[in-house]
Amino acid sequence: MTRLRERAARIALAACVLALAACGKSPHLERLPPAAVVLAFGDSLTYGTGASEQESYPAQLARLVGRRVVAAGVPGEVSAQALLRLPGALDEYSPRLLLLCIGGNDFLRRLGKQQAAANVRAMVRLAKERHVDVVLIGTPEPGFTVTPPEFYAEIAKEFAIPYQGDAIGYVLRHADLKSDPIHPNAKGYRLIAERVAEVLRKSGALAPDR
Repeated sequence: MTRLRERAARIALAACVLALAACGKSPHLERLPPAAVVLAFGDSLTYGTGASEQESYPAQLARLVGRRVVAAGVPGEVSAQALLRLPGALDEYSPRLLLLCIGGNDFLRRLGKQQAAANVRAMVRLAKERHVDVVLIGTPEPGFTVTPPEFYAEIAKEFAIPYQGDAIGYVLRHADLKSDPIHPNAKGYRLIAERVAEVLRKSGALAPDR
């Protein structure tokens, strides 16, 4: 009986380890072909305010991953406006992957997290219905911690899509990575691009050595 209990305990322990490992895996994305189009969609953080066009995070990401990354950022745009704009952008560029980074202006204008969450969820759903993979990038709320609201992670979990939730907040907490209180500089955008590229590698969209 003792041996049977020990064996059962080992099996249970192994199952727990496997379950924990599975929980730590990033959601899977289809591998991006070399000719694939990636659509970076959002507001001024995607446009690259605070740096030159070639120093924006989409431009730097394109050089890191060797894929075409279209920068479709509109400074000052709130999530409701972005939701209306997204279908046309998807039609125009036919991307394989959408990098969605929106919501910051909702927070700055105090429009409410509930509205932003509903609009972000609708944009993810729209892309998925068109068979476009999505990576969600969390935008921080103003405040002491400079962290994204929890709804970003919840939406990523709901749709089983990769989520990058710490890059922008990290940049905005460090003066040497910012051009002003709410925008990165070229170095800050480089860090965001590197973190997004890391998510793409972990999810299988890129080869590990890309």
